[in-house]
Amino acid sequence: MSRALAACALSAWIIAVQAQGTSAPPPPNSARLLVNRVANFGSDLSLVLSVDGKDVGSFTEGRNYSGYLSAGQHVIIARVNPNQTGAGPAQKTLNVKAGQTYSFTAGLSGGKMTLVRNQGQSVPVY
Repeated sequence: MSRALAACALSAWIIAVQAQGTSAPPPPNSARLLVNRVANFGSDLSLVLSVDGKDVGSFTEGRNYSGYLSAGQHVIIARVNPNQTGAGPAQKTLNVKAGQTYSFTAGLSGGKMTLVRNQGQSVPVY
């Protein structure tokens, strides 16, 4: 086997292994937070999500948030960017229990942001 072919095969194997992903275990004493951006949010708008006053991401069309929170109380805020209409942010206070999943859908309704808890959530994930 030529060196070039061997290098190609090795590269393909590395990419395949990375594509499978290795799911790291969740942090100790944590819960999972999922925030979905509604499909009709707007293609030229971003959902900006913050946790406890710190931005955790800006999500464009087709993108959602998935992360972990430590047990205890947290404040989740969703806002739109650019905010050309003056839409107010949505805010939720969560009392997080370790081992649970908290799932929300963020959208715009009536000139303000909404953050609606998805049904059937807050179940153990590990």
